[in-house]
Amino acid sequence: MLTVLGPTRLREQGFCDGISRRDFLTIGGMALGGIGLGDALWAEQGRSSSHKAIINIYLPGGPPHIDMWDPKPNAPAEIRGEFQTIQTNVPGISVSEMFPRMAQMMDKFVLIRSLADSANDHDAYQCMTGRHRGGRTPPGGWPQAGAWVSHALGPVNSAVPANVALMYPTGERRWGATGDGGFLGVAHTPFNVLGREARSTNPNMLLQGVTLDKLHDRTKLRQSLDRFRRDADQQGMMTKLDVYAEQALGILTTSKLVDALDLSQEDPKILARYGRSNTQFQRDGAPPMIENLCLARRLVEAGARFISMNYSRWDWHGPDGLNYPQCREECPLLDQGLSALVTDLHERGLDRDVSIVVWGEFGRTPKINGMNSRDHWPQANTAVLAGGGMRTGQTVGSTNKNGEKPQTRPVTFQEIFATLYKCAGIDTQNIRIFDQAGVPQYLVEPGNEPLPEVL
Repeated sequence: MLTVLGPTRLREQGFCDGISRRDFLTIGGMALGGIGLGDALWAEQGRSSSHKAIINIYLPGGPPHIDMWDPKPNAPAEIRGEFQTIQTNVPGISVSEMFPRMAQMMDKFVLIRSLADSANDHDAYQCMTGRHRGGRTPPGGWPQAGAWVSHALGPVNSAVPANVALMYPTGERRWGATGDGGFLGVAHTPFNVLGREARSTNPNMLLQGVTLDKLHDRTKLRQSLDRFRRDADQQGMMTKLDVYAEQALGILTTSKLVDALDLSQEDPKILARYGRSNTQFQRDGAPPMIENLCLARRLVEAGARFISMNYSRWDWHGPDGLNYPQCREECPLLDQGLSALVTDLHERGLDRDVSIVVWGEFGRTPKINGMNSRDHWPQANTAVLAGGGMRTGQTVGSTNKNGEKPQTRPVTFQEIFATLYKCAGIDTQNIRIFDQAGVPQYLVEPGNEPLPEVL
């Protein structure tokens, strides 16, 4: 595994569970188990496709739907909460006052307000696979969504993996779980460029001295890459690699992937649109690294087909009663970054090819608890879609007057994934893959079709 250590100040801190924090960039090896990338290169042969892509933005912890994208201004105070409701540029659609930028460009978004099948668990699994953990599982496990895309479409080029993750390992480990290739195999496992130092007997191939703080310094980054090549050659590693593994090493030490991750190459005016990140991890969650939304766009332009990321921490119902203070801190930054990303895609002519989904594992209780916060509420959840050539500027489904449950058009996670796959040019109804037991499997369970409202 090839890694870039994170800032010293982060490494010296720790999670609430006592694990030392390692905010570093993992450029080499697959995210899970240090799998080699050579298999992914082999899978590229014989494939060609238009460059469609999906950006999956996961908000760990369960965002409060009523305080964000499904406000209830006419509900009692103990339900509607502290925030005002504002109108958007689409008549009849309103959102929380925490999202003024999105409100001005709601014609470029779809709000799914009736997500109905959330699991009541702090786990990224459903947002990564569309399925419930613990249900019927084939031998090898269910593939993560990007693994399906990687298998169906293959890489755009040999320099950037098709399935890339910007997932920080978190104190609550399930919030940082990328998912894997499942029965499709390790060749399609997400290639995670963020991570914590591996605790294994196999030593890392370390880019010595390059922290995330210095990642913008291209001279030092290039020097470390050159040093890595010399060290690898001196240790005889190069001669032990087969042709595909050697090509994989070429990915890691050529410029395309590094260039995509190098925000110093971004137009400062464009980068400023996204806002300034807070690099501190949020307790046992991820840091609110809003610039990662810009990185996702850069990775798409470099050739990635599926980018999954975890952003900050949205679990605020503890004894501190942080729901509203945290909303006031987190939501405006998300509003700015998400609006910047969608604007970027439209300005670059990518809005028909690149789809975006934003969601968390469940919603929050309509009634505010005794600590002025909202508890877990899987009965109602909201997702945001954009791009992909979808018919935007609308809501799909609704919850009842108090935001307790879907009132119209209940939507499932798999229906949303089916929609994203369709936008990427993948036929979910006719493509089937045989699992390790020889049983045919579909990308989504039969009955979960793309949302006709948005296509």
